[in-house]
Amino acid sequence: MAAAQGAGSSSAGPSGLPSSAPGHSNSPAVAVWEWQDEFGRWRPYRGNVCSYIEQVFQESQQKGRRLGPGPGNSIPLGHADAVLAPYVIDIPSLTQFRQDTGTMRSVRRHLFPQDSAAGQGVVWEWQNDEGGWSPYEMNVCVFLEQAHATNHQRVDLGPLGYNYEVDFVAQVQTNKTTKFRRNVQRRLDVPYPMTAASGPVHAGMVCSCQQCWFNSGTRPITMRYRHSMINFPNSSAAHQVSSRTTSVSASGLGFVPYNKPALYGARSTTRLNAQSTWALPQAGGAGGPSTGLSASNGVSTPNLPIKMPKPSKVNQALAATPTEPEAVVRRYLEELKGVPADEDCMICMEKLASPSGYGDTCECSTIKPEMVGRLTNCQHCFHMLCVLAMYCNGNKDGSLQCPSCKTIYGEKTGTQPKGKMEVSTFPQSLPGHKDCGTIQIVYHISRGIQGPEHPNPGMPYTARGFPRYCYLPDNEKGRKVLELLKVAWRRRLIFTVGTSSTTGESNTVVWNEIHHKTEMDTNLSGHGYPDPNYLDNVLAELAAQGVTEDCLRP
Repeated sequence: MAAAQGAGSSSAGPSGLPSSAPGHSNSPAVAVWEWQDEFGRWRPYRGNVCSYIEQVFQESQQKGRRLGPGPGNSIPLGHADAVLAPYVIDIPSLTQFRQDTGTMRSVRRHLFPQDSAAGQGVVWEWQNDEGGWSPYEMNVCVFLEQAHATNHQRVDLGPLGYNYEVDFVAQVQTNKTTKFRRNVQRRLDVPYPMTAASGPVHAGMVCSCQQCWFNSGTRPITMRYRHSMINFPNSSAAHQVSSRTTSVSASGLGFVPYNKPALYGARSTTRLNAQSTWALPQAGGAGGPSTGLSASNGVSTPNLPIKMPKPSKVNQALAATPTEPEAVVRRYLEELKGVPADEDCMICMEKLASPSGYGDTCECSTIKPEMVGRLTNCQHCFHMLCVLAMYCNGNKDGSLQCPSCKTIYGEKTGTQPKGKMEVSTFPQSLPGHKDCGTIQIVYHISRGIQGPEHPNPGMPYTARGFPRYCYLPDNEKGRKVLELLKVAWRRRLIFTVGTSSTTGESNTVVWNEIHHKTEMDTNLSGHGYPDPNYLDNVLAELAAQGVTEDCLRP
């Protein structure tokens, strides 16, 4: 359970914090509607929008309309907020549809006690990479508000599936692994709508009710977009619900089992594209700082459609490291004959002694649902068919990442669009680094068309705020970070195509998981200097993506 630090103790227990089970009550509760972004996070609609959604939803229920296709079961969000004019919620499928782009998002409805944060209109938010504020999912808001109301100084979000600790005194969220800090804030908004509907009422913790099962539960996908199987317009709309819920691994990282639509959806289109390449060094322009290096990358890495019973000879010929799904699984996992009786597969959440939960959606001629494998380095065990399903819904780049400890096998690549990275230096010092000059990195990415590795293949994506300027101290550690950032750029890990946390815009280029300093000073926003921990933090983030000093050795 949550390890909380009270005002008068150094290590208080979870006294006064929400329990892990929802209550069932016929008394009035408040309804909160949330949508799921491409990283698996649930983001609550604002109180006034939820009021409108709930009103239309209740009218539909009261009139006894049969849930099925039809205009009576659609909720145009523009009626509640003009900014949301492009969005419509389809009640039967619990899907948000954006009419101008075709983007589809899962939505859900949770009930919370009337005296909870939701009923009071309290929203807790974290500061995103673009300087804006993003709300926590509502069960986290409820959890944080109750801890705040009971005078806890600090609370661990591990039991809710997040690898973070929130300090109420400093008003910061800290990643327990990388120690990266973000500002948090408590904001008052319109209270969420009351409803007389009976059902499970959530106290803020993850539970095993049907609401939390829907669309893979409430926890964040810690591997984020890389292996997400959601939000694809051509994917199966009938999400299957596992009989088991999420868990927290021994390392404290939460993990959500993957949804189980058919594996041959929107991503089964041809993926034969140019490889990423570095450009030759270029001279700096007149009047500007001297340019030391310029780099560009391609639109996507070589990848081919998958037909599991018949390995692709073309794909084998293109790559020195096998990227054919079955070959990758067998490369990094050794099959076990004696299966642990009580151990779960962290991917499908079924017992390893039982067949894989993906047996009905992932067919393979040589890997059977009952086969169990152990990863060769970290020794974690999974159904081999589950690992195959996970791999087939990522980049299929020949790499695997352990869902439990995040160990990377092979060379991980991302989905960064084509662009250019420029590096230069100048003598001015950064605050906190008075003994050296400054390294300036400029990233150039232009708008384009999404490839098959992106959320909506074939659709345009925008690139707001480019060129983006970033800064490092020109000392030994700063130059080391620079060289590793070049590797991350080449591997397409610095940016991705997704939804902006600041503007909510979909199909746009956003930062991925490697933080940059975009200001030289005034670190009130967290994006500038001085910051004595930044270089160590970014090195840890790079290592989490498989970018380490080993990558720099010849």
